[in-house]
Amino acid sequence: MAVSRAEAPTSEQAWLQLAQTFIQETLCPTDKEPNVQLTQLVIDCVKATWLSQGRNQGFTLPLSYSFVSVQDLRTHQHLPCCSHLSWSSSAYRAWAQEVGPNGTPLPRERLLLLGTLTDLSEDSEKECRNGSLYVRDNTGILGCELIDLDLSWLGHLFLFPSWSYLPPARWNSSGLGHVELWGAPVPVFPLTISPGPLIPIPVLYPESASRLLTLRKLRGMQRNLAGKLVRLSALVKSKKKAYFILCLGELSPVASQAANHVSIIVQVPAQLVWHRALWPGRAYVLTELRISKTRDHCSCVWMTSPASRLLLLKPECVQELELKLEGPLLEADRQPLPMPSNSQDRKGQTGLVRNSRLLSYSGMVTGLLNESAGLYELDGQLGLCLAYQQFHDLRRVMRPGVILELQDVHLLQSVGGGTRRPVLAPCLRGAVLLQGYSRQKPETQSSHQAHGASLYEQLVWERQLGLPLYLWAAKALEELACKLCPHVLRHRQFLQHSSPGNPSLGLQLLAPTLDLLAPPGSSMRDVYHEILGEPHHCPLRKYARLQTPYSFPTLATLKEEGQCRAWASFDPKALLPLPEAFYLLSCQLNHRLAWSWLSLLPSAFHPAQVLIGVLVASSRKGCLQLRDKSGSLPCLLLAKHSQPVTDPRLIGCLVRTERFQLIIERDVRSNFPSWKELSMPGFLQKQQARVYVQFFLTDALILSVPRSFLHSATLSTPPQTDPTCSEGPCIVQSRLFLLSHKEALMKRNFCVPPEVSSEVPKPTLSFQVSGIWLRGTQRKEGTGWGPPEPQGDEDKDQKVLLIFLGSSVRWFEFLHPGQIYRLIAPGPTTPVLFEKDGSSCISQRPLELAGCVSCLTVQDEWTLELECSQDIPDGLGTSKALPESSLTELLSGNFTDSLVSFSAEILSRTLCEPLLAPLWMKSGNTGAMRGCVKLTVALEPADCEFPPYLDVYIEDPHLPVSLGLLPGARVYFGQLEKRVSRSHNVYCCFRSSTYVQVLSFPPETTVSVPLPHIYLAELLQDSRAPFRATASCHIVSVFSLQLSWVCAHCTSICSQGRCTRQGPSCPTQTAVSQASIRVLVEDGTAEAVVTCRNHHVAAALGLCPNEWTSLLEFVHVPGRVALQFTGPGAQPECSAKIDELLTLFLQTLCTSPSVLRPIVLSFELERKPSRIVPLEPPRLQRFQCGELPLLTRVNPRLRLSCLSIQEVEHFSSLGVIASSC
Repeated sequence: MAVSRAEAPTSEQAWLQLAQTFIQETLCPTDKEPNVQLTQLVIDCVKATWLSQGRNQGFTLPLSYSFVSVQDLRTHQHLPCCSHLSWSSSAYRAWAQEVGPNGTPLPRERLLLLGTLTDLSEDSEKECRNGSLYVRDNTGILGCELIDLDLSWLGHLFLFPSWSYLPPARWNSSGLGHVELWGAPVPVFPLTISPGPLIPIPVLYPESASRLLTLRKLRGMQRNLAGKLVRLSALVKSKKKAYFILCLGELSPVASQAANHVSIIVQVPAQLVWHRALWPGRAYVLTELRISKTRDHCSCVWMTSPASRLLLLKPECVQELELKLEGPLLEADRQPLPMPSNSQDRKGQTGLVRNSRLLSYSGMVTGLLNESAGLYELDGQLGLCLAYQQFHDLRRVMRPGVILELQDVHLLQSVGGGTRRPVLAPCLRGAVLLQGYSRQKPETQSSHQAHGASLYEQLVWERQLGLPLYLWAAKALEELACKLCPHVLRHRQFLQHSSPGNPSLGLQLLAPTLDLLAPPGSSMRDVYHEILGEPHHCPLRKYARLQTPYSFPTLATLKEEGQCRAWASFDPKALLPLPEAFYLLSCQLNHRLAWSWLSLLPSAFHPAQVLIGVLVASSRKGCLQLRDKSGSLPCLLLAKHSQPVTDPRLIGCLVRTERFQLIIERDVRSNFPSWKELSMPGFLQKQQARVYVQFFLTDALILSVPRSFLHSATLSTPPQTDPTCSEGPCIVQSRLFLLSHKEALMKRNFCVPPEVSSEVPKPTLSFQVSGIWLRGTQRKEGTGWGPPEPQGDEDKDQKVLLIFLGSSVRWFEFLHPGQIYRLIAPGPTTPVLFEKDGSSCISQRPLELAGCVSCLTVQDEWTLELECSQDIPDGLGTSKALPESSLTELLSGNFTDSLVSFSAEILSRTLCEPLLAPLWMKSGNTGAMRGCVKLTVALEPADCEFPPYLDVYIEDPHLPVSLGLLPGARVYFGQLEKRVSRSHNVYCCFRSSTYVQVLSFPPETTVSVPLPHIYLAELLQDSRAPFRATASCHIVSVFSLQLSWVCAHCTSICSQGRCTRQGPSCPTQTAVSQASIRVLVEDGTAEAVVTCRNHHVAAALGLCPNEWTSLLEFVHVPGRVALQFTGPGAQPECSAKIDELLTLFLQTLCTSPSVLRPIVLSFELERKPSRIVPLEPPRLQRFQCGELPLLTRVNPRLRLSCLSIQEVEHFSSLGVIASSC
């Protein structure tokens, strides 16, 4: 037992002695002598109740029971309990078994509770009454609940034989528990029964009382009203007053119609307790009522006076008063207005608006859905929402097992918003009556259920949300609380009441959606009209089914869902179109599948997803992350287009965005032998996914979270040093610097002096920036910074190299060239704190070559701030434009400066072999492909209509690549190393000095832009020529044709389906076909040699699929056929002895009109735009025109690669192959 009390006495004498002491201290008036009579009456009352059970085992006194005071319960009883004096143990066990297997019965304590039943609160001097009920003794006062109150009990001393005590719940800010009185209390003093009136009470019945409201001259006169209680409103409490309204009807069921109902307002504080004594269906008499006109209601209404009384109606004690209604009327005789109908309004059916049904219902609470929001479960199948009433007193009683009677409650079906069950919701007009307490012990409340009651009230009473939207908002707040609290934010602050100076974080997260669906500024609820108005109108009367606007998944759920969708949509056949996949070797096919990506928008989910998390900076990976209770998710942020995130104050902010891209990068290791096995998942050896999000801050809601709101696990910055520094006075120093260049984040080796550590240094994740010190060191003075300390040579740029490693890596995403930052260092005063790092990891010689005066390692406890414009020194001209190399510098053979910078759009991203890989790694080893990433980018020069393409290679130690390097993204590359391949093509490679900044994300929707249609002569204009285009031309002749079957593993020729390689046999005997043809085309402006490969060869030869397949089957036996057409009329040169019929067919086909025909050719240049070898100049060529020789300049033939061939008009094949198409 939790109550601190003495051991149970073993004799009646000892028990009586303890009882007398308790009664004198707790129940007798403190300013009077001990009352022996009171003591004896209390003992007699206890004894009589104890003996009434009939199973007292020979004891005349309950020796096992101890007296308990109100103070003892409030101070020492921390667990719920119950006490039943008149019950035996077997009766309690039978009572407890009815709880069921899912609940825990209230534990029984043997306690005796006595006290005065009163409606006066603790402040009795002010006679404060608000309709609540209390038990009082000399030690204090305790709130209580009593199901059927008799008003004559108030102010009397009682013994409570059956009761339960509930300690204060976590949401209860008062910190006071309450008592539930199960049965009728036993009076210590006999109650005096008031005799009936000597003469009958003259009363008015509802019909006459309603008509009396229309007379002007009777206003202010007092009358007695009698009738049956047909409606009881909720007890409404405001800052100014509290009141409730009851409605009396005629005693006869036939006469009890809408016209014969009369409403009475009860607002006298001493009469508010009547609300606990009134029961619909019973007949009452209310005396000394007056007619009044309230400020909030235009019509006259009956109201109680301070002298009014509430009596049960006894026909023999009343007499109907007959009135002669004469005099001027306040208004014309009113026609009776119909009561609200249960049938739905026909007009409400237009669109999606529905009418709720008004009904009465009795049921048991079977679950607590969200206690703070007033959401419960009834009978396991209905929802109950009490939020549209003021249910503070009822809320402490609500738990599974409570039996309720709902009068005039609204039934709303199919409300949507994630709620699938019908919902009962009483408005202020209805009443929620308690019919039975719960036998269950209250469940332990989670933190999100213990807080937020005032916030939910704000949604109903200030934001005026309808029920469907309120249910969704309550569910969303619960999801957000479970998502963010307590490991990221604290429950109390997250769900606090929102005020102008102290907004609620939870409400701010919902505000964008609520403002759209329920704009603020709607009129407040008219309480009087809601209760008295006919026809009835309230926020629950009309509703529309809500389509769930958004959901707020945890980051772990979003990540898991993204991975599931990415792998569900991973289809090798879709990634490799079959016409192209037919001809791929095994290594090519697996390399093409090695990397792919998927972008998911919020609209791809149903309902749409909203991304919410606290922004943190990771010192382990050097990236930004969103964090919630479930985990973290890497993110890539841009302030807006082409503008990176630079303000470190974003760390710790709560971020909400409805527009984002969920990126899933898929890494696959496979060993598919050929395209035929693409549908067989057994060839997938390893699957990995990298998931992150990217969005613009302009599309997000950024909420600053006070540091006290954040959980310690969320704070990514290390704790500051103790201000009480042992080395000297502790101050905060800072210094401004202009960042000129940032290098790549990678693992580096740093030199450690032998005297510092004897261990072999390991590569450490780090980066370094170079910049210029601005001004001298400044010290913190109040809220600002003091004057800078003088420097030796202020006119000379003081270049500095800052090294970030360890925990300071977290600043990587915020540091960008062209910005001015303040480096802040707390700690003891050090004169040369920012001058030089004594344990520098960089030798002095590189610093001298770079022109840096010092190298400084940024400590873990140091912080960074983005400097405001007003704090920048005057006269400092800083350009935030990123330096870019010209197109001439990029595509020239001049290597005086091999580091180039440019902006470009990524066209493709593939995995390839390492640039310096040994030959044994290039023989089809898929593992070797993991060592290099190739980005094909389109440069963005200002003066070029068709941007040239360039290849950028990323190798270790720069892998894995940075977030956001995706096809379609615009990226700035700084200080890439320019190289030239053996084929004289310019390409670039990442180096440790490389700086990468994503300028824009891939577009959400891709629009295919058709290739430009040009003349071939336009390709001779070099810089102004497109890399890919379409031209209408004519095939003049065929230069060469090659058809072969090769081993998919080693590329050796396969004869009759067998690999001809000498040596160890290949692991798979799979052959794939290869084809190529070189044709000469012209369009009247220029000639071009076009190379077509694989499935484009069939289009060039004009063969349909069946004809092409049959042709390849003929080549299957020899394995390879190569024909060279050296000139017009010359015989083709064959590479092997093959069937003469096949040779004749190919010769005839290549010179037939079905091949030499007009076509629409889509192509790309064989010569890459990055090739630096100059074009071949025009040459002199002699032509014979009849007898006249002509000498003219002829441009060199263009060399093109076929992308597709389309027919100008339909040409059928020769049909020489027997199989039909």
